[in-house]
Amino acid sequence: MRTAGELKGGTIEAMDGDIGSVQDVYFDDRTWTVRYVLVDTGAWLPGRQVLISPFAFQAVPGASRLRTSLTKKQIENGPSPDSDRPVNRQREVEFSRYYGYPYYWVGPYRWGDLAYPGLPLEAPQPSPVDEEMLARDLEGGDPNLRSARDVMGYYINATDGDIGHVEDFLVDDETWAIRYIIVDTRNWLPGRRVLVSPEWIKEVSWQDSKVYVDLSKRHIEAAPEFDPSMPLDREHEARLYDYLGRSKYWEREPRRKAE
Repeated sequence: MRTAGELKGGTIEAMDGDIGSVQDVYFDDRTWTVRYVLVDTGAWLPGRQVLISPFAFQAVPGASRLRTSLTKKQIENGPSPDSDRPVNRQREVEFSRYYGYPYYWVGPYRWGDLAYPGLPLEAPQPSPVDEEMLARDLEGGDPNLRSARDVMGYYINATDGDIGHVEDFLVDDETWAIRYIIVDTRNWLPGRRVLVSPEWIKEVSWQDSKVYVDLSKRHIEAAPEFDPSMPLDREHEARLYDYLGRSKYWEREPRRKAE
């Protein structure tokens, strides 16, 4: 897993050269999955930002560099986000059609007909007529995309009071799911960090910048502590889920078969 903070500033590499650096990641607040990486193209295309879908990444060898299957020409001629308004569904349809990606919001899995964005794009693409109808139906749709950068700092409330704030997110680099919110409890338990899964969120007040979880302060205090200097392993995750009596996501979700 990578933190969203680690991804920020990382170099994005096209097949024929570097294109810029990561400025932010956008996730949808229904499934808490990263849908786009926002890239500042710097000296290559001054004054421009572009969106890169996880469908484009060939591999994530390290947080400092992410390699894509796109060429500079593809990216240069591709859709750009509007700086003065959020990405709407119509723009997402345009983006998916340009790059030939399946619609992640249509299908049974986290990525539409695919469990992982790194799988071969074998899903049948809609016909031009179907695409036009879909674009028309979803023109005013709200994809519920949120900026990870904006959500960092949100207060976290347990069932019986404030426990801290959002310090960062842990992103699964295979599914691009946000697996955990890293909670800094400095105002309550100084020097301690804990992990909270988005599955344990009851409600988010986007207007008040608050996240409400269905855990008590006692549960949080006794949960395994997270050390950001150490890689998160499955043993730590299992202890956390067993302590809270929650079902483990890795036992429920489709997994990539070993090659």
